[in-house]
Amino acid sequence: MRKTLVITGGSRGIGRAAAVMGAAQGYNAVVNYIGNEAAALETVAAVEAAGGEAIAVQGDVAVEADVIGLFDAAQARFGGIDAVVVNAGIVGEKSTLADMPLERLTRMLDINTLGALLTAREAARRMPPSRGGKGGAMVIVSSVAAKLGSPGEYVDYATSKGALDTLTVGLAKELALESVRVNGVRPGIIETDIHASGGQPDRAARIGPQTPMGRAGTAEEVAAAILWLLSDAASYTNGALIDVSGAR
Repeated sequence: MRKTLVITGGSRGIGRAAAVMGAAQGYNAVVNYIGNEAAALETVAAVEAAGGEAIAVQGDVAVEADVIGLFDAAQARFGGIDAVVVNAGIVGEKSTLADMPLERLTRMLDINTLGALLTAREAARRMPPSRGGKGGAMVIVSSVAAKLGSPGEYVDYATSKGALDTLTVGLAKELALESVRVNGVRPGIIETDIHASGGQPDRAARIGPQTPMGRAGTAEEVAAAILWLLSDAASYTNGALIDVSGAR
C-alpha cells in the first residue's frame, strides 16, 4: 500500500523534487502551493508519471485555515498521513537589515517561521497514534543560512530559518514517544528558481563555484536526503539537522 506525503511549497524546486522522488519510493503526494497553479499541476503530473497519485491544494501556510484545509484535503483523499515535508519558504532581495522595511520582515517571518510552525503543529495533531494517526516522519527544510547568517544579503531569511532548527530539535523531543520522528535538512546553494524570486537569478551559478565542492547542488540531491530521513532506514535518526551544502 502506498503511503501519503504532504509537502508545503511543493510546486517547484526542492518540494517538487521530493514529491517526484517520493512517488518512485511508494508515496502519493499532496502538493501545497500558494499561487502558481500551473506549476503545481506540473508537479502532480510528474508524480503520476513516476507511479504515484497526487493532488494539488492551494493555500498560504501563514494562514491557519489554509493549513488546516491542506491536511483535511490530504486525509479526505488518501486517508492517514505518513510523512510531512515542511518546505514552503520565501527569500527577499539582497539587502542589509538596516534597509529592510517592516512589511518585508513581517512577511518573511509569517511564511518561513509561522508557516512552518502551523504546518508542524497540524502534523503533530494528526500523526501520533494517541491522536488517531499512525505515526510517521516529518522533515523540516531549513537552510545553511541559519548558521552562516547571510550578512549583506538576507539576514531576515537566515533568522527565519534559524528558528526552524530550534523547532526541529524541540518537536523531535516532544514527539519521540509518539511514533513520529522529526528531522531537518539545511540546503546550501541549490539550483532552484528561489534565487530569481529574490532578484538574483544567477546566484547559484555565481556562488556555486566558490563552495568547497566547487559547484551548486541540485534539488534532487536535497530531496534524496529528505526521502532518506522519511524512510525506515533512518528509524533511529531523530532531531538531526543534515547539511546538504557541499561543505559550505
